[in-house]
Amino acid sequence: MKLYDFMKNYKLLSLFSCLLLVTSFAIGCIGCGEDDEDDNGDSEVYDANEILDHYANNVVLAIYTDLDTKAGELLTAVKALEENTTQANLETAQEAWKATRIPWETSEAFLFGPVDTQGLDPALDSWPVDHVNLQSVIDSDNELTVDYVSGLEVTQKGFHTIEFLLFREGDQRMASDITEREMEYLISSTMNLKDSTFQLQNAWATPGENFASVVATAGVEDNSVYPSQSAGLQELVNGMITIADEVANGKLSDPYNEENTTKVESQFSFNSIADFQNNIRGIQAVYTGNYNDDGPGLDDFVSGEDSDLDSRFKSEIMVAIDAIGAIPDPFRDSITENRPTVQNAIDAVETVHQTLKQNILTLVEESEFN
Repeated sequence: MKLYDFMKNYKLLSLFSCLLLVTSFAIGCIGCGEDDEDDNGDSEVYDANEILDHYANNVVLAIYTDLDTKAGELLTAVKALEENTTQANLETAQEAWKATRIPWETSEAFLFGPVDTQGLDPALDSWPVDHVNLQSVIDSDNELTVDYVSGLEVTQKGFHTIEFLLFREGDQRMASDITEREMEYLISSTMNLKDSTFQLQNAWATPGENFASVVATAGVEDNSVYPSQSAGLQELVNGMITIADEVANGKLSDPYNEENTTKVESQFSFNSIADFQNNIRGIQAVYTGNYNDDGPGLDDFVSGEDSDLDSRFKSEIMVAIDAIGAIPDPFRDSITENRPTVQNAIDAVETVHQTLKQNILTLVEESEFN
């Protein structure tokens, strides 16, 4: 090959090599840019505003409003019983008590905010109650006014004091057996309960203290309680975790493990199983956003991130509700006579508890929200 030809070919080869290097570098830079974008936007930012708003106003506030309405109906029934102490009026009051339990037990899926900070949970629903402790109030010389009852210990007022006065451990109480002192205690205790349910509803309502707006606006710049949407959603999930843990490892397990009927919630009315199921239905309402109406719920976020987790958790909720319902009534007898059904319910609720704690809470904590 002539020197001239060699140099010409060499120049062409060098030019080609340079062009190849430039092209490779450009492609590499484009690739680098894409990697950086993936690193920065690996998980899509999710706007949970609609979930939080619907949860605060159409789930929590709606349930508290129902609770206050039912408490008013219970008070009306108890006053009717006082005016005319018939067996029919007693049974109406008993049914009104059970109806009031439904929104209350449902609401235990969110025992945070005013129900906690204002001491309303223990004032409304402390248990188990002590027969001797309640009888000491009845036997005292104190005037059983609403103000007096309001100042009593939490185990001497609230749902289960009213339950004790209306029911007699599954045996139908006779209206004729209600004493004058018991009636005074019943009226004042029910009025005190109604005062507490109104206080709770008012604490969340817009015309009241409007705690609903605090939850609904999580992440807004001036929200000191929930400075991020993630903080609001974590409160929501932790509320579900708390009640799932309480049902599995307290309400079901404590009387079961100790075979002790005095530790059974709603033992006088034999309403325990309905109470436990409504606790889990509260989790269902919070997770799906469906109470009186359908709406955006946490499940909308979870299903978008992990559809298998969403489907599994919804199934676990239904299994837990059904497992509790499979325990023969009354629960107080089944802790000794039908132990396998109780253990099955404990296991089913504990599965709900673990999924919430290990999977759903973790997903919320690790995700990015507006």
